[in-house]
Amino acid sequence: MLACAPSPDPLPLKLALKIDVDTWRGTRDGVPRLVEILQRHGAGATFLFTLGPDHTGRAIRRVFRPGFVGKVGRTSVLSHYGLATLLYGTLLPGPDIGRRGADVMRAARDAGFEVGIHAWDHVTWQDGVARADEAWTRHQMERACERFRTIFGEDARVHGAAGWQANVHSLRLTQSLGFDYASDTRGFSPFMPVRRAEIIDCPQLPTTLPTLDELIGLDGITHTNVADHVLTITRAPRQHVYTLHAELEGGKLAPAFEALLVGWKAQGYELVSLRRVYEGLGRATLPLHEVVPAALAGRSGALATQGAAYLAPRAVGESEIIP
Repeated sequence: MLACAPSPDPLPLKLALKIDVDTWRGTRDGVPRLVEILQRHGAGATFLFTLGPDHTGRAIRRVFRPGFVGKVGRTSVLSHYGLATLLYGTLLPGPDIGRRGADVMRAARDAGFEVGIHAWDHVTWQDGVARADEAWTRHQMERACERFRTIFGEDARVHGAAGWQANVHSLRLTQSLGFDYASDTRGFSPFMPVRRAEIIDCPQLPTTLPTLDELIGLDGITHTNVADHVLTITRAPRQHVYTLHAELEGGKLAPAFEALLVGWKAQGYELVSLRRVYEGLGRATLPLHEVVPAALAGRSGALATQGAAYLAPRAVGESEIIP
């Protein structure tokens, strides 16, 4: 009687770590700390950098946005960002993050981490892109691309929009500016984006999990138990993208982040960069989904989200694809 060959062990599910770097403080202090933490835990990640001025102080203009004041109060913004950062662009000039932080950014790349573009001016993008025209959007994205080339000596291949804010022009530009893929949206699985019945040939890898700042202060969740809450969500195995912030997980929330890394590895996840997920996709067979603005619990304003499936036929190169 022939013995049956043992079945191969299933491949581990991938959980991609996307790191948004919004500020000069996050670049200077948070990025090196996160590089050290990630290396210690054997985790991959993608760092997405803000490359122009730090105008964080101008975010005060969001005070009339629904949910903004409550979010600021829940998440102790001052303790995470520092007083100077909250004055940049108002009472203090905004430091040029790309010029001051180029060595830190290159060090993250040289340590083996994927790097890409978050924004030129984080606050300007987050507050302006929803109503912006094509010329304004192109100017912001092209400045970021030019600065990225100056710092790294090559073109950026991944874009992750500040604050998950996008418009039809920015989605089109992810294709025409040559990005391999983008992570501009919130959602549940990789998809090809559709906006106003136009198909953009640049896959979206949406953030699938809530961020720590969205959870802390709601429903009894605190700095000390927030990691446990996220781990209950990831207990059921499936592929995820988790977005963290250099200012938070690279600062006072570092213990919670380390608890997540330990917990995810115990749950069987392989912790990887966004690119590792992208490389495993069947790009030609990705589903089409509308990109729609929608509110999200714990965050102020509307975000670009993965909406309903788009049922029109798709083939790259057809007339529906935006040139």
